[in-house]
Amino acid sequence: MVIYSVSVRIKKEVEEEWLQWMKGNHIPAVLGTKYFANCEMFKVLIPEIEESVVMYKMKYYCDTFENYLDYQKNDAARLQADHNDKYQGKFTASREVMENICSIK
Repeated sequence: MVIYSVSVRIKKEVEEEWLQWMKGNHIPAVLGTKYFANCEMFKVLIPEIEESVVMYKMKYYCDTFENYLDYQKNDAARLQADHNDKYQGKFTASREVMENICSIK
């Protein structure tokens, strides 16, 4: 299992609008590429970033690293540009790709 993790720091002034857009448009569009099986979205509680900004993390799960590479090659730039165009100057983002080594319960 490969996890594509996206961290977004978004200004509180647009947080509710952004959340609705992410849940109703962006995340479904990413999943619609069929490279990812599902997505989990988290709001970071600690550490607090700053008074006017909140942070969210999206974790997209895919079966293989090749699926992630195909997403990057075919769809990532377009979908990231949609986000950038809509919220330019109101967010920062960082990304990382991880491989699940084990799950312990």
